[in-house]
Amino acid sequence: MRLGRVLLFFVACAVLLAATAPFDRRIPGIPPGMLTGLVTSIGTFILTVVFVRWDRLRLDDVGAAIGKKSLPRFFAGFLLGLFLVVLHVSIEASAGHLRWVRADGVGFLDIALMLVTYILLACREELAFHGYPLRRLNSLLGLWSSQIIVALVFALEHVAGGSSWTQALFGAGVGSLLFGMASLATRGLAVPIGLHAAWNLGDWLHGGKASGGLWRPVGLDVYSDRAERAAMIGYIVVMVAATFAFWLWQRRVTLSASQRTDERASPL
Repeated sequence: MRLGRVLLFFVACAVLLAATAPFDRRIPGIPPGMLTGLVTSIGTFILTVVFVRWDRLRLDDVGAAIGKKSLPRFFAGFLLGLFLVVLHVSIEASAGHLRWVRADGVGFLDIALMLVTYILLACREELAFHGYPLRRLNSLLGLWSSQIIVALVFALEHVAGGSSWTQALFGAGVGSLLFGMASLATRGLAVPIGLHAAWNLGDWLHGGKASGGLWRPVGLDVYSDRAERAAMIGYIVVMVAATFAFWLWQRRVTLSASQRTDERASPL
């Protein structure tokens, strides 16, 4: 029954995204994805409230509650995400024989609009995958089974959006493991939202997105294949290392909670 509700939640989020996406480019002057991010973030939060009440839970039980620590945690996640981008770019530069030059026509307003867009999209994706679904699957199937299922669904959504299976599995899928582990370790969505938004913004800034960015990569054509391999390997290394760090954190939090429970249950 609970597994069916998780599946229904995934379907509802997908329908909401599919219904909103066609209107995305109809408002001139805003970046692609901003309208979709805004509408689907609100809609996915409403769906979360509905499903949480259906299961007789609280928003805090799925990491979707907003509190006084949410904003500091978001900024902490954002800074960590930028740090991971720097690591990835360093690997790309050293192993892929790349350098970056300033792109023309990209100013402060463009960066600000993309920042807002990626925050909105990150809110939607974290609510849709690493909030209610991941928490309910984790309670039913355990940590890694739930993580893999959510990562596969996340990858499938990217395939539906036009990504290849390789990009979806080794890009979005691997990223989902990090964001999901951050959600479980911190018991909330503020840190993974910050992480996710910073990663996408950093990727856009250094020309990793199709829409360009503040810088564009330049390298010798003879090293183009090597640069692509370096980018993918560097991405996987950075994501897996960060996932492992959050896993260690999650284990520590779980063990500490278990010890406190044992201490309360111990006879005097």
